Amino acid sequence: MSSQATSIAEGLWHGFRKHVLYSYLLWVLVGTFVLGSIVSPYFMTQRNVGNVLTFSAVISVIAVGQFFVVVTGGIDLSVGAIAALTTVVAAVLMKAGCPATVAAIAALVAAGVCGAINGLLVVKAGITPFVATLAMMSIARGVSYLVQEGSLIGITNDGFVSFFAGKIGPIQSPVIIFLAVMLIAGFFMRETTFGRRLYAIGGNGEAARLSGLPVAKCIFSAYLLNGLLTGLGGLILAAQLTQGSSLLAQGYELDSIAAVVVGGASLAGGTGTPIGAVIGGLIIGMLGNIMNLVGMSSEPQMVVKGLLILVAVMFIGGGVKQSRRSSKLSKLQGLAHLFKGGVA
Repeated sequence: MSSQATSIAEGLWHGFRKHVLYSYLLWVLVGTFVLGSIVSPYFMTQRNVGNVLTFSAVISVIAVGQFFVVVTGGIDLSVGAIAALTTVVAAVLMKAGCPATVAAIAALVAAGVCGAINGLLVVKAGITPFVATLAMMSIARGVSYLVQEGSLIGITNDGFVSFFAGKIGPIQSPVIIFLAVMLIAGFFMRETTFGRRLYAIGGNGEAARLSGLPVAKCIFSAYLLNGLLTGLGGLILAAQLTQGSSLLAQGYELDSIAAVVVGGASLAGGTGTPIGAVIGGLIIGMLGNIMNLVGMSSEPQMVVKGLLILVAVMFIGGGVKQSRRSSKLSKLQGLAHLFKGGVA
C-alpha cells in the first residue's frame, strides 16, 4: 500500500512539474508578445505578425531537429551551414532546369547525408558531437560556396515558392509546415518506442546500453532526422528569400540551440519536448523581431541571445539535475521493464 501511495505521489509530482514548465513557457511567450506591443507600434500589425510567424517557422523546424540530437545528450553546430547548403542545392538545380520537386528532394537528400555523416562520426568514429558537428559546419559551408560558384542564385520557380512560402487559404504555408512537424515529432517522442529510447539514452546512456537498447542506431537516427529537418527549414528559407546562398542561415545554430533550451530541454539530455522547442522558436523569433524593430544591431542581439541561453540553462538545468539525483535508482531499476518487448 505504501509503494502504491509513493507511486501516486511521484506521478502527481511529475504532472505538477510538467504543468509548471508549460505554464512558464506560455507566460514567457505571452510576456514577449506584450513586450513587443509596448516597445513598437508596428509589432501588432498584421504584416509584422506574419513576418514573425514565417521567420519563426524556419527556426522552429530546425529547432525540432536540434531537439532530437539534444535529447540524446548531443549537440549540432552545423545546422546553419546545412540549411545554407540546402538553399544552394535547390537553387542550382532549379536554375539548371530541374523540376521543383526534384530540386527539393535532392536538397533534402544533401541535408540528410550531412546529418548521417554527423551521426556516423559520433557513433562509429567516437568523435564528440561538438567536434564532429563543428567540422561539418565548416565542410557544409565550404561545399555550398563551391556549388554556388560566385554570387547568390535567384529562385524564380513559382511552384516552389508557393509551396514553401505561399498560403493555403488564409494560413501561410510555413506555419502549416512547422505545426505539422511539431505534432508529428511530438507524437513520435511520446507514443513510440523510438521516442522513449531517445529519452532513455539521454537520461542514462550506460543504463540504456546495458538494457539492450540499440544506442548507436538511435543516436545515428537522431542526427539523420536533424539533417532532414534542417534541410526542410532551408527549403522554407530559400522560398521566403527566393534565393540560394552560402551566406544564408548564419547564426541559426545558436538560434536553434536557444530555442531548444528555452523550450525546456536540458543540454545534458533526457528532457524536453518538440512542442517546447517550437514554443522556444517562437520566443526567439519574436525577440529577434522586437530587437530589429527598435533598431538594435546584430552584435547586441547576439549578446541578448547568449544571455537568454544562460538564463534558460540555469532555470531548467537545476530542476533537471535535482530530479535526476532523486530518481536515479528508480530509473535504473525500471528501464528494462519500460522497454520490455521493444528492444530491436
